Amino acid sequence: MATPLRQKLIEDLQLHGLSSRTQEMYVSAVRKLAEHYRKSPDNINEEELRAYFLHLRNVRKISPSTLTVELCGIKFFYEYTLRRHWGTFELVRPAHEIKLPIVLSVDEVRSVLSCIRRVRFQVCLSTIYACGLRLQEGCHLQVGDIDSQRMLVHIHRGKGSKDRCVPLPENLLSLLRRYWSTHRHPVWLFPSTYGLKPGFSIKNIGPISVRGVQTAFVYAVMKSGIQKPATVHTLRHSWATHLLEAGINLRVIQAYLGHTSVETTTIYTHLTPQVELPAVQAINNVVGSLWK
Repeated sequence: MATPLRQKLIEDLQLHGLSSRTQEMYVSAVRKLAEHYRKSPDNINEEELRAYFLHLRNVRKISPSTLTVELCGIKFFYEYTLRRHWGTFELVRPAHEIKLPIVLSVDEVRSVLSCIRRVRFQVCLSTIYACGLRLQEGCHLQVGDIDSQRMLVHIHRGKGSKDRCVPLPENLLSLLRRYWSTHRHPVWLFPSTYGLKPGFSIKNIGPISVRGVQTAFVYAVMKSGIQKPATVHTLRHSWATHLLEAGINLRVIQAYLGHTSVETTTIYTHLTPQVELPAVQAINNVVGSLWK
């Protein structure tokens, strides 16, 4: 049961309009801080907070991205929930990482999906790739999100609470219709199998397990023999890269992905051989003349 302080933090996060996933991560960051000192976080002073961030950086050696999450969560708690504005928060600066995402080829995507045995996981992951969705977006798709007249998939409350539409491939629509006919759930496109057992009320049926989809994908990658550290999110990166290779305008891909800035989308230009081909040919022409 949540303490009054924890509940106040959760309410502050809700009022701030942060997503449920972000709320979970921020609450977890504060909880880990409290566990580290074995006392309520409102009894931790600034020197202890400074020592904690040094511990995360020098002892636990957490990644810059993880440190950013911990910093944001703890900073939110002290500045908004406790109204304490400490200089330590301005001092902690995680290194800015720019990592190129892992990308699978079309053949590799096909190979991984073919290795998924359970139909519900295979169809869900196929939808995630075919529409460039995030994991949560794919698992929480509802029947009403599929617009077969306009051939669009409506993504509601995506990252940053933004709605968007993405094209619905014709063969995917056929696949989804066949799969839906096996359960005919009135709300969820991919309902939890637990809710489909006899004796369960429709009200108790939720969406497919995110963890289950993740696990199915990991096993499929291993079974396919592909030696890349791919995750479910790799399907989204791969989809965007494949569209760019097919000549789709970067701004269009940005809109489909739901990126606020086109700068976020331009990372895929570093992964696409077709985009770099003119430059490579020019380099070969210039450098090649040295050995004639």
